[in-house]
Amino acid sequence: MTSLICTLRDHQDDINWCAFSGRLLATCSGDKTLRVYNCRDFSELPFSPLSGHGYSVHCCCFSTCGQFLASCSTDATILIWSMDTGDVEAVLEHPGRSPVRICAISADSAHLVSGASDGTMALWDFPSKQLLRTGTISDATLVACSFSPCSQVFLTGSTYGDLRLWNLDMKQLVAEKNAHDLGVTCCTFSPIILSTKGDHVVQFRLASCGQDSHLKIWAINRFSSGGYKMQLLHTLTGQSAPVLSCSYSSNGQLLVSGSVDKTVTLYDANNGVLLYTLNQHERYVTACCFCPASHLIATGSMDKSVNVWRLEDGCNGRTSAGRLALLVGDWSEADVSSWLVEEGLEGLVDKFRANNIDGSELLSLTKETLASELHIAESVGLRNKLLRKVQELKNESDCSGIPDEFLCPITRELMRDPVIASDGYSYEREAMESWIQTKNRSSPMTNLPLVTTLLTPNHTLKMAIGRWRVARAT
Repeated sequence: MTSLICTLRDHQDDINWCAFSGRLLATCSGDKTLRVYNCRDFSELPFSPLSGHGYSVHCCCFSTCGQFLASCSTDATILIWSMDTGDVEAVLEHPGRSPVRICAISADSAHLVSGASDGTMALWDFPSKQLLRTGTISDATLVACSFSPCSQVFLTGSTYGDLRLWNLDMKQLVAEKNAHDLGVTCCTFSPIILSTKGDHVVQFRLASCGQDSHLKIWAINRFSSGGYKMQLLHTLTGQSAPVLSCSYSSNGQLLVSGSVDKTVTLYDANNGVLLYTLNQHERYVTACCFCPASHLIATGSMDKSVNVWRLEDGCNGRTSAGRLALLVGDWSEADVSSWLVEEGLEGLVDKFRANNIDGSELLSLTKETLASELHIAESVGLRNKLLRKVQELKNESDCSGIPDEFLCPITRELMRDPVIASDGYSYEREAMESWIQTKNRSSPMTNLPLVTTLLTPNHTLKMAIGRWRVARAT
């Protein structure tokens, strides 16, 4: 179930885009401004609105840690704003001085891509704000762009209707022509990276929407040979007019879209099943996004309003206040005892207390440790029930709003000391060091040999995780 919790009516023209960080919501409009709200109570920040563009603001996006906000406009510039002060940190002038329709920042906050009405795209080094390289798509306007969760490739969509995958050298890897009849309007990668180790394949999921009134879900496979292949998985027809925007939830399990038919639709992204249709906007729904740190969705419209929705049943159709309040790994011994009682396992409370089992210890329990250390071996049924409940808890934790890029690909747990390996992916240091020692220096994500075993601290990601934890706690 979804509920409308807030309607923001501060803009004086059409809403063109909306974006969440862990603690903020940003919106941009044809009125030339951006507005920034606190996700706690949706009060507008003191430095909002942001007025720096000379014409309509088409798109905005946060850096991963939420420290910066990028926006692009018909005035042919991309502005980088500080979210501490509201000041303009940099002005990026798009090559050719054509109206900039789209911008996107990579998950590692290392790069920014901008796309313009004349078909040009520019890749920028985000930390230095320097232009790295440019490219062009002939006879089309670039209106959609999204980085893969690994930050090594990005995808663009145009009014010509094609989807194109690029690497950071601006080399085209895949071209899906006529992906949407009459033109693409938006595209977004799922934060989830899937791997099939036996076939040496890494898979990304991508959603795209267009003027053909369709929302499509694609699989993009990256092979050990370095090649890529794009495959259509689902064509969703839950809306009766052009679909203008789409966005994945942070766990990749839900997909939201907004349409010219004034509706917002919510889908099960894995199975392509329509879950809800929302009908609160009075005109075209032009923007939608999920909050990475909570069960919130923002939708923007040509009716000049932004609606904020809460998913009451989380991602599995149910919630528990205790489990959403803290990460399971942060549970105290008292929290674990309360959970045991909730699950009908109160007979184990004394034994767990005697062994000082907190949330972290709970998640690491195995059949062997239950028998050898906790001596829960006399009742096979009780032991198996406990293991099932722990597994359910892990599954719930995986979709409790933790951004997937904050989870170690090896342990699937929130990273505390993230490092970057030579395969370009980030891992928990201890898990990766153990992997290197036991897996013959292969990449956990690609199975290819690691060029070096050197691990580089990912300070940006660690900062982003820290900010997210603080935002969640408050």
